[in-house]
Amino acid sequence: MIVIICGPAGVGKTTVATELRERLAERGCSFRMLHSDQFSRNTYDRMYERVENSDDDWLLDGTFYKREWLRRFRALDDAVVVYLEADLETCLERNRERDDPIEERAVHIIWYEFEEPNADVTIDATRTTPERAVERILRELRPVLTD
Repeated sequence: MIVIICGPAGVGKTTVATELRERLAERGCSFRMLHSDQFSRNTYDRMYERVENSDDDWLLDGTFYKREWLRRFRALDDAVVVYLEADLETCLERNRERDDPIEERAVHIIWYEFEEPNADVTIDATRTTPERAVERILRELRPVLTD
């Protein structure tokens, strides 16, 4: 299984992905995690190379702000896309709170250019906590995890 957590910069993807991985581990489900920040170039190509022929379960954390970057991942078996959405002010505020914030200009660019994906799960991260977002994702994944 591949669970993709996507959304604009500052929306809370890494927080949600990290909490989700911990909660899945508590249930005996081991997921390897990749963050788009781990790659400086060809990010989504390199992420795809890691997961395409792997037998492991993966949790991917990245903006995927161009729909085309998700297409190949969607074609893989058991890929689930979780889209975290938030207004620009929330993204900017959360980015400022990060240990290593990105340039605000980049947050603006990604937010305005973000192409909403055809997601399996969409969560308004402005109106919910990371813990509640994880609970929602776990509910959505339950049927797949029990197969």
